[in-house]
Amino acid sequence: MFESPCKSIDVLNAWSESQEELRETQPVSPRGTRKRVKAKKKKRKQQQQNEKRSVSAPQLCTDDADKGRTEKKYRPDEPIVRGIFQIGKKSHDVVLTETRVTWTPIQPETPTADRDVKKQEEYVELKDVFAVKVKRRRSAGQQTGGTLLGITLFQCKKKGVKLKEHAIHLSNLSADHCEIWFKSLKEILSGFKYRPKSLKVFVNPISHKKEAYQLYLDEVAPLFKLADIEADVTSKSHASALVVCVGGDGSVAEVAHGLLLRAQMDAGRDTDSIFTPVQAALPLGIIPAGSTDVVACSVHGIRRAVTAALHIIMGHHQPVDVCSFSSMGRLLRFGFSAMFGFGGRTLALAERHRWMPPSQRREFALIKTLANLKVLHTHEKLTLHSLIGEDGSWQTRQGLYLNISIMAIPCLCSMAPRGLAPTTRLNNGSMALIAVGNTSRSEFIKHLKRYSSTNNQFGFSFIETHTVKAVKLRPRSQGSWADDISEENEECESKMVPMISSEGTYPWNIDGHLLEVPSELLIRVHPQLLTLFGADMEEAEEAPVKCSCI
Repeated sequence: MFESPCKSIDVLNAWSESQEELRETQPVSPRGTRKRVKAKKKKRKQQQQNEKRSVSAPQLCTDDADKGRTEKKYRPDEPIVRGIFQIGKKSHDVVLTETRVTWTPIQPETPTADRDVKKQEEYVELKDVFAVKVKRRRSAGQQTGGTLLGITLFQCKKKGVKLKEHAIHLSNLSADHCEIWFKSLKEILSGFKYRPKSLKVFVNPISHKKEAYQLYLDEVAPLFKLADIEADVTSKSHASALVVCVGGDGSVAEVAHGLLLRAQMDAGRDTDSIFTPVQAALPLGIIPAGSTDVVACSVHGIRRAVTAALHIIMGHHQPVDVCSFSSMGRLLRFGFSAMFGFGGRTLALAERHRWMPPSQRREFALIKTLANLKVLHTHEKLTLHSLIGEDGSWQTRQGLYLNISIMAIPCLCSMAPRGLAPTTRLNNGSMALIAVGNTSRSEFIKHLKRYSSTNNQFGFSFIETHTVKAVKLRPRSQGSWADDISEENEECESKMVPMISSEGTYPWNIDGHLLEVPSELLIRVHPQLLTLFGADMEEAEEAPVKCSCI
């Protein structure tokens, strides 16, 4: 869905066809402007000749195709066009080059003028500018036309992990002057090849109290429009188009699975075997609109729709590792994280109470599962195999486990600012294996509470952490539990009930989806299998939010 500059915009017609004109109520017009405008109109022919000298004529596309401005007409620091604009309340000498716009205040000469001007020089890098618009003053109810005031640059500014929009107004009443600048800026901005020109926006209508669509309309759609991105909103995901997902972790995982599954089908991969998957052809954009949004936080560093939208507009690409989940040689799905035991049981209980509001049923399921956590008794008995290193051997462990977590990304969120898996990264080609062993309910709750603090949540003797390439988990049959009951604990036999029934299927929590697995599950990590719009973030900026239920 990335179009070359010659297809995305015709610089010869960009000025006349620009419909995104900014509305202003107060004109900025220095004294004597009308006389200057009249004089400039009389010298129009002379200005047109100057235009040819100051700005290269727009080039039409040829069969050779534009190569993303690899063959530049100018050196990076060579002026393309120069002019006078009013910025704020002062007139400035403004220079455009291939890489930046620089402006310097015009002031009378003094003995220290050169030194003072150099200190006051300001600039904006064009790689940080995502839109240029015509600025006009219109009366109430006026939809088109209006008095020309100049042009406005829209910059993507970064403060920590947060991105925000910033407008730079260049005021000048000369239509000819502004047209030259507008065309030149448009031509440069259209050459950033990783910035999308059109999107399929998938909105989960039930995400986050059914507010996802309104969040998109209020905070995201205006930015896409400002950046001249055509956005087609739909409630169905499309594996053949550049997709933006507005929703929570479940929606993101569903769309990511669809993109990757489509890539395997297109490549002719047999997914019913141990195979090497191919990368998804298109990047995926994520607008956080869920309850936790661990995937969005991991690639944006913050749960903020505007930041996520600007990452998409600016074309910031971040490769991400993805897991495959297989059972009996058959691919079940692609995903980012999984939990078995406590995490699986909590989700399974919540799913049986879907008549409750989402937040209420999650809290109920967590409290209920913790209440049923019997000391040293109700644990999963597993055979755990882990593969460490590309050529490493399988390491096997058997025992009682409260919970097993496998995560290919850090899983940052407001309740775990350091991440559910702080030992892994977005694209280091490995997974974090976190095994919570045999312990009491009180100690397990201490472990959970540490996720919201700066203390090490894994600093307990009953927790093992490993960096792995693959994991196999095989739950032991319920009949074998009797072998582990000693004569001293015989009175507790009635309480020795596994956290799940080993007859039938086993509940897994995979990216917030309940997945029933009948037997052994194989989990493998695949380096940089998917590209997301975002950046590599290690810690969220939001303050920790403690969960009142624990």
